Amino acid sequence: MAEVVKMPKMSDTMTEGVIAKWHKKVGDKVSSGELIAEVETDKATMDFESFQEGTLLYIGAKEGEAAAVDSVIAILGAEGEDYQALLSDSGSQKEVSESAKAPEPVKASEEPVKESTPVVASTETNSAGNSDADAEALGATIIRMPLLSDTMTEGVIAEWHKKVGDKVKSDDALADVETDKATMEVIGYADGVLLHVGVEKGQAAKVNDIIAIVGKEGTDVSALLKSGSKPAVAELKAESQPGKEKPAVDSTAATETQHVESDSTSRLKASPLARKIAKDKGIDISQVKGSAEGGRIVKKDIESFNPAAQSQKASPAPAAAAPVAESAPAAIPQFTGEEKYTEKPVSQMRKVIAKRLSESLFTSPHFYLTMSIDMDSAMQARTKINEFASVKISFNDMVLKAVAVALKQHPNVNSSWLGDKIRYNEHVNIGVAVAVEDGLLVPVVRFADGKSLSHISAEVKDFAQRAKSKKLQPSDWEGSTFTISNLGMFGIDEFTAIINPPDACILAVGGIQQVPVVKNGAVVPGNVMKVTLSCDHRVVDGATGAAFLQTLKALLEEPVRLLV
Repeated sequence: MAEVVKMPKMSDTMTEGVIAKWHKKVGDKVSSGELIAEVETDKATMDFESFQEGTLLYIGAKEGEAAAVDSVIAILGAEGEDYQALLSDSGSQKEVSESAKAPEPVKASEEPVKESTPVVASTETNSAGNSDADAEALGATIIRMPLLSDTMTEGVIAEWHKKVGDKVKSDDALADVETDKATMEVIGYADGVLLHVGVEKGQAAKVNDIIAIVGKEGTDVSALLKSGSKPAVAELKAESQPGKEKPAVDSTAATETQHVESDSTSRLKASPLARKIAKDKGIDISQVKGSAEGGRIVKKDIESFNPAAQSQKASPAPAAAAPVAESAPAAIPQFTGEEKYTEKPVSQMRKVIAKRLSESLFTSPHFYLTMSIDMDSAMQARTKINEFASVKISFNDMVLKAVAVALKQHPNVNSSWLGDKIRYNEHVNIGVAVAVEDGLLVPVVRFADGKSLSHISAEVKDFAQRAKSKKLQPSDWEGSTFTISNLGMFGIDEFTAIINPPDACILAVGGIQQVPVVKNGAVVPGNVMKVTLSCDHRVVDGATGAAFLQTLKALLEEPVRLLV
């Protein structure tokens, strides 16, 4: 009996998927567990395996097309079986007779068929869709920048594994792409020769921009580039055209060049910005010596120009200086410094951190609650635990476990603002902020309330190592219900943190300080740790946040309660 194959929900935020590639065509036999398609979700491109056996009778979503979650994308059954009733039941609006036919090769005189184009991460229509159809007619495949995470808008080519002219197989990794989360591989999904590279190493491309073209050796792809609506390609072609002057680069390593004289018959070489600054400062630009290529005057030449020094060179000082009057003040020594700075392009990760945290701070009404916790008992308990634990337990592990237990008692803190409703999470998934070279990642310890201290410690250490080597996957940082940021190991006493949406709260943990405390009416040395809870006032009120901190304080001051 024929069975429908529906678009699966492959991530918590997925509402539709794009068929990146079909590995089977109508009429092919399919076994249970066999890979039949690759689906591009809002997170990444994933393999889709069949759970049924039979013959592929119908394909509902072609390559490059999107399909809603739970919509029919294929039908499997016995060869020749009538499946029209299944399409009627599922509400499909597609023509069965046309879809059931095996795809025919495109003839030169016919209009290219867009839906059969093997495109990676392509959801564009109009000009982009036409270019994909043109590529199919040429026997070429356009490779586009895929959407590799839910917050990604562009990717940077970290490394090309192939160069133009190299042979490419469908499962070869073409390039490494740096996203806002990690560095991931882009697969070609096509056999042939790499005909064109649209983005150089270190350059960025927006999602769905053309980054490469694969096809038969010797294929002319110039027409595809013109119709592909790809700014980066146009820029690269413009740079490669002979006779076009490239903008001069301001380089301190440039060799000395001769000063360009300004007269009625020769034009002075200077950048527009240098001319503007010279005009604003009243500097005669003809007296400035250019340091860029060909003696071109740039911004730094104007800023470092000293008119007094120039005039001293022009007119030598008198042989004898006039005697200094007795009443004249002492001369102030002059110190000449050089203004220098270095500019570095913003990484994908830093762009997203800036965007998300700005949105959080300026859209979520934050308020902050700070509490001091006596850590004497926790320090003693940690020493004893580490005598028996298989992995070394840190204070951060103890805080994470205490937070997880406290969240089960205060579900209002373990919640999210969703605009027209508030979600109260019954599970406890704690995000742990980890500093990496380019910014911050927040891997998630799932179901932390049910895990032992040793389990939490091992998991956090593994996350930290993989975060620094950029080996975390999207599933590692999704789904937090609460976040902890700990700067105590850096000697920070206390601080406030910006909420990590969609969480309603984040806990900022400071270092343990040895300070005088009052115990039993006497001042004695004590070990105190300060924590600050940042709360979204739309979800959490002051009394709710305070009650949570009181529970957290009680758990850490009597850590044996964590084991109950």
